Amino acid sequence: MFGGVVAPANSPHLRKSLSSKAVAFDHEEYDVENGAEDGLLHPVEINHSRSGGTTPMSVAAIMPSPVLLWRFKVLFFLIWGIICCKIGWDSVMRMSADKRDLFLYEAFLYFNPLLLSALMVWLWGINLWFFAQAGVNYAKIFDLDQNHLTHSEIWKCAKWMTIIVPTSLTAYIYLYSQGEVLYAASQPVLLYAAVVMVLIFPFDIFYLSSRYYFLSTLGRIVFPLQAISFSDFFLADILTSMPKVFSDLERSACRMVHRQVATIAWLEADSVCGSHSVAIPLVLVSPYLFRLNQCLRQYKDTGEKTTLLNALKYSTAVPVIFLSALKYHVLADRWTNFYRPLWLLSSVVNSLYSFYWDVSRDWDLSGFTRIFKFIKPHPLSNLLHGRRWVYFWVIGSNLVLRCTWTYKLSAHLRHNYLTVFIIAALEIFRRFQWIFFRVENEWNKMNSKSHILSIGDIPNEEEKLIHSSNNHNV
Repeated sequence: MFGGVVAPANSPHLRKSLSSKAVAFDHEEYDVENGAEDGLLHPVEINHSRSGGTTPMSVAAIMPSPVLLWRFKVLFFLIWGIICCKIGWDSVMRMSADKRDLFLYEAFLYFNPLLLSALMVWLWGINLWFFAQAGVNYAKIFDLDQNHLTHSEIWKCAKWMTIIVPTSLTAYIYLYSQGEVLYAASQPVLLYAAVVMVLIFPFDIFYLSSRYYFLSTLGRIVFPLQAISFSDFFLADILTSMPKVFSDLERSACRMVHRQVATIAWLEADSVCGSHSVAIPLVLVSPYLFRLNQCLRQYKDTGEKTTLLNALKYSTAVPVIFLSALKYHVLADRWTNFYRPLWLLSSVVNSLYSFYWDVSRDWDLSGFTRIFKFIKPHPLSNLLHGRRWVYFWVIGSNLVLRCTWTYKLSAHLRHNYLTVFIIAALEIFRRFQWIFFRVENEWNKMNSKSHILSIGDIPNEEEKLIHSSNNHNV
């Protein structure tokens, strides 16, 4: 998913497959997808051999324009989406009313994680496109090889995900409505197996090096046995916005292993794969524990006390998750009178602390000082987004979405699957916004450091200290 983004410059891990087109980062280049160029007609010179001789001829080879190709793709998506929606709607309407809600809840469980992942990939491609257009050298920020994946290639991956996942969902609904329960149950199993195979496929196709690096980065996040890089904790931060994805993946895999797909065996409260399972809070909390562990490792390596405060921020998510899960394991009166107030208090603390850290640390917007630099700009100020209202919007929306995200961290508030999906998607959108300003802040730091070092007033030891703090600030 993000494997084409985070790689050291001196590492071959993120180099494209030999079968993939190499694209170097260049702020002045324009994107040409699939080799198509602007214009409707492309003259092509060919040699035509006659009687042992070569006679050059110029012919006009008619090639479809990028605009025409784009319109065709949009039309294809629309037609395919309408077909899937039509088949899915008719299939759902064939089911009895008492079975319909339970079936949709289960279908949501299997396909929701991949739909949210596809949304994150689409938005990540938009991030990269914006950075390229704005002249932000994200390749330098992440220490990428020149052959890193571009936004066009990220969008290609997202496009295939957007086609395959809804198609599998439609087949699942249709087959179940026709009474073919066994074939219906095979749909999510085959889809998940295909995802795993694509990630671990050992041959040099579909960005082998990028897939390898993505998996190795996940390994470094889970087991931080070496110094934490900016790319490592950046990806780990993104994963903290996707605990819903991991929770649903765990329950889906559980039902597949116990052969409960397309059944209601999981509906029982005591079912190992039911909504009361103790595995749910453990999976929900895991991204925060990974990120907390990174902060502790960073403190061990650098001795910066700021990393301990950051670790404290991630630790505030733990009581939100486990106090919520206690509702299924304590008496109702005990929950209402004791644990529920504690859950509300921990939710407020987590939301406000996380909001403060986003604004003051990750974005360096404390006290709105950088916003008001529009009035008296500092020579080193480089407000990427150019308008003050953008910063007010992102701060306000970040506060609201930080609070609503608590809804999804709480296991006892997950029964309305449509509401949960919307809130999970909004959290991914919040992270999408966060990426813009987090990368902007890092870019400003790098430019400021370059400006200061160009003056030559800083001794070598201080240069090393600044380099360490700027490049590994978590």
